[in-house]
Amino acid sequence: MNFKINKIEKLTDVELEIAVVANGRNETTGGVTIHNRKETSMPDIDLDFGDNSLIKDKMVDEWGSDSVAFITNYNTLQLASLIKDISKREGINFIEVNQVTKIMVKEATGPAKKARGIKAGMYSPTFQDLCEYSTSVQDFFAKYPHIKSQVLGLVGQPRSIGRHAAGAIIGDYLPSRMPLITSKGIRQTPWTEGQNVRHLEPLGFIKFDILGLETLKTFEDAIYRILRNKGEEATFENAKKWYFENLHPSVLDMNDQKVYKEVFHDGNYAGTFQFMNDGMQRLGTSSKVSSLEEIATVSATYRPGPLSAGVDKLYLKAKFSAEPIKYDHPIIEKVLSKTFGLIIFQEDIMNLAHALGDDISMSDANVLRKLLTKQGLTGKVKEKKEILRKKFILGCEKNGLGFVKGKALWDKMEYFSGYGFSKNHAIPYSIITFQCAWLQTYYKDEWVSAFLDHEPAKRKESAISIAQSLGYKIKGLDINTSGMQWEVRDGVLISPLTTIKGLGQAAIEEIIEKRPFASVEELLFDKGVVARKVNKKSLDALCRAGAMESLLDDRFFGTKHFWSAVVVDKPTNKKKLGLNIKKYRKEGDFSKSELITNYKTLTGIYPINMVVPAKAYAFFKSQGILPISEYDPDLGKCWCVPTEVVEKKTKRGKDYFTVKVIDSNMEEKRFNCWGVKSKVDVVHLNRLYVVEWPKYDEAWGFSTSGPISKNWKLLG
Repeated sequence: MNFKINKIEKLTDVELEIAVVANGRNETTGGVTIHNRKETSMPDIDLDFGDNSLIKDKMVDEWGSDSVAFITNYNTLQLASLIKDISKREGINFIEVNQVTKIMVKEATGPAKKARGIKAGMYSPTFQDLCEYSTSVQDFFAKYPHIKSQVLGLVGQPRSIGRHAAGAIIGDYLPSRMPLITSKGIRQTPWTEGQNVRHLEPLGFIKFDILGLETLKTFEDAIYRILRNKGEEATFENAKKWYFENLHPSVLDMNDQKVYKEVFHDGNYAGTFQFMNDGMQRLGTSSKVSSLEEIATVSATYRPGPLSAGVDKLYLKAKFSAEPIKYDHPIIEKVLSKTFGLIIFQEDIMNLAHALGDDISMSDANVLRKLLTKQGLTGKVKEKKEILRKKFILGCEKNGLGFVKGKALWDKMEYFSGYGFSKNHAIPYSIITFQCAWLQTYYKDEWVSAFLDHEPAKRKESAISIAQSLGYKIKGLDINTSGMQWEVRDGVLISPLTTIKGLGQAAIEEIIEKRPFASVEELLFDKGVVARKVNKKSLDALCRAGAMESLLDDRFFGTKHFWSAVVVDKPTNKKKLGLNIKKYRKEGDFSKSELITNYKTLTGIYPINMVVPAKAYAFFKSQGILPISEYDPDLGKCWCVPTEVVEKKTKRGKDYFTVKVIDSNMEEKRFNCWGVKSKVDVVHLNRLYVVEWPKYDEAWGFSTSGPISKNWKLLG
């Protein structure tokens, strides 16, 4: 596997973006950052592959186990495990200990986020946060100071050896340069790189991150489908040739406005990399993304930090302002014009510091970028930051910006430094985003069917609803038409048999070989279907998944009747089948509740699309109503589907409900409904609701107050 430099583009005075192409399967561009000769830090090399495990194996096969070593991670001792382990040794009651470890994260998360000015997004409290903001931890340590002293001495120390998810080093005969260790039969370094630790870099080793990206598998699959539809052989070599002739960044028109219009402006996202959730899609559509640079900007903006600071709203306001943006200096305009005056990228800070500062080199600017993100600096590091601050403001004065505006710009740089994102990372990923959109625009059938095949199970129902919004009809599972993968026929998407749990590869192949089946008799008796391949378990899965409904004729009074007569009491001959049909005719159809249970059991997925029709998704999209898993407190409402209700009482004897809900992202959440009356208020299971004015607490989750009818609006 040889690497070659394919394309070089100058992005700044100090950094180059290099498109690295690997001569292997599922290849794509990777971002490589190279610093100038004065720069002391190592380059950051990320390479994305559809299946990184294959590439890792290829590296070892190609260069040998003595030349490739994967990077070690050390799993460290954490607060919860330390409290439990030490308390167990000291004989402290487990129930008391568990009460502390169970609640401490919930107690600390909210206050820690507030202290850091984080308004939205997930946050995992640090050890310091837990000690400072969890009253349970504080009370426990006050009661058992000897445990506290032991915890403080051990927290953060290595507990076990793991392996970095992607990191590897490559070199000539590594055993002569470091003592390699073996973990589960794989050679790896004794030192780590990451987790705020830098062991390898000082020794002169460069870490390669060999990353897995499912989107690249989708690319490959879509290209195979394109080739087959063109009547060409779907081989890897042909797919590779097609990619380089049509989809490679060097030949793709990244300014194709048809792509931006049909996907980003119209909000038609189907497996669009980085635009996979409703919030990101809403921002992309609202901002009318029209260039690669804008894709990068939007993706850099839609992160917890910038969202908490309202950077997304500032960006929309600036882009669509009726008044032209006023820049205090031509250099500021040159650096920030593409982001409409906002500091979005880390490179923005570096370029401003270098261009406006007094003798601030790009190497110094990179150091400044790092220093601005750090809190509580002391000693020489703090002095270095102060020196650079003075040089920057002095340079602003010399360049005609003035002291006051120079200081204001410094404050702005310092504020946005916490949210800045690497442009060298954002641009290559934005290329992949555009490639997805291009395939959807010009090869819609092939892209959408490949997208459905590669979406994980928890997002499958959401993917199906997306396909429906693009105009596709969905044909359910059918023993006579469903294949091994999603297919498009005459604008109809055919569900594959592979989605059914309990239906093995051998059974599917047997069915495909022997079909079509005109009747249930042909399936069971006439076409020589091998019983050990399509056994009673397989028939049960097919029937309850709805794949045998095409075999129902007027002898059957519904799907449940069919299931009982054909599967549950499986006949061995036609006479017994006739008797069964008479015996079970009263059973009729499965109820909606039974259908939902069957689907969830057989696919592992809650059938959200049985409950939420396509028109409901369109309505939510038009009204800006997000699923509960993407809850935005500024919107005042969200939608969900209840799947479980538990009636409870408070310590004072007041009724309340705990409601388990789900949405199109297949994420389960819980609501506490206060002030309800159990005999009056009703939450209907498996029905669509819009919940108005929910409250969200990091420690306790979602809640509503008052009668169900006041806050819960039943839509279906």
